[in-house]
Amino acid sequence: MLNSKESNHSLFKKTTFNYPYNLYYQEVPVNIKQHTIDSAPADAHEQLEGAPLIMNNILAFDVYGTLIDTNGVVIALRKMIGAQATVFSNEWRIKQLEYTFRRGLMQRYQDFSICTLDALNFTCMALKVDLSERDKQMLLEAYRVLPVFPDVHEALQDLKSANYQLYAFSNGKADDVNSLLDHAGIRDYFVDIVSTDEIQTFKPDPAVYHHVLKRCHSAAETSWLISGNPFDVIGAKSAGLKGVWLQRTAAAVFDPWEEFSADTRITALTELNGALSQA
Repeated sequence: MLNSKESNHSLFKKTTFNYPYNLYYQEVPVNIKQHTIDSAPADAHEQLEGAPLIMNNILAFDVYGTLIDTNGVVIALRKMIGAQATVFSNEWRIKQLEYTFRRGLMQRYQDFSICTLDALNFTCMALKVDLSERDKQMLLEAYRVLPVFPDVHEALQDLKSANYQLYAFSNGKADDVNSLLDHAGIRDYFVDIVSTDEIQTFKPDPAVYHHVLKRCHSAAETSWLISGNPFDVIGAKSAGLKGVWLQRTAAAVFDPWEEFSADTRITALTELNGALSQA
C-alpha cells in the first residue's frame, strides 16, 4: 500500500513508498528502508492504489550492456588515447557500476550521469590519462549515442510480434534512456521506460524491482527481467521476478549463488523468444 506524508491525490509531490509490497500493493511487515520521490516525471504512469494488474507476460530489459553496447565508446577513445582505449573503457564501466552500488548502499543518491562522470574522472587518474575537459565532454556525449548490439532489432521485433509487453528498465534517467533508444532506432518497441531515478536508488536494490512491477501493473510471477549483467538478474530473482541472463561473451561468468540462479541463459537476444516459449 502507498504510504504518503501528503494527500493521496497529490502523488507527484514529496511521497514516500514502503517496499516491498505484494502483488496487490498492500504493505507487508518487512523492515525495508523507505524511498522518497521528489517530482516524478510528468509523463510517469499513474501509480494509484488498486491499479489493475496486466497478467500477460511482461519483459523488462536492462539497457546498458544488454541492448546497448557500452564498448561503443571505444571508437571515440581510440582517437584520444590509442591502444589504451579498450582497457580504459572497461575500467570506466566497472567503476561506473561500483559507484552506483556504493551510492545505493550509502543512500547518497546522485543520478547515473553523475556516477558516469565520476567514474570517468577516476579512470583518468587510475590509468594516468590526461584528458581535457573538452575530451571528457565528448566522451560523455558519446555515451548518449552508443550503438545497439547486432541482434537487438530482430529479437525485439520477434518479441513484439509474439505480443509480449516490452519495457526498458535502467539505472539511467528516463530522458537520457529515451534519447539513447530513439537514436538507436528501437524506442518504438517499448511500451515505456522505467528508470530507477524515479525512486532515487539503483539496481540491485530490491525497491527498484518492486517499482518496475508497480509501473508495469504486473505480477512478479509473470514478469521477466532480461539482462547481460549477472548482478541485475540476481537482484530481480531475489525480488521474486523471473530472470534471463544474456551471456554476451563466452568469458562472462554468472555468480555462483544457487538460490538466485537465472531461470534461463541465452547467448544471443534472438534466442529469447524460443527460450520463453519453453520456460
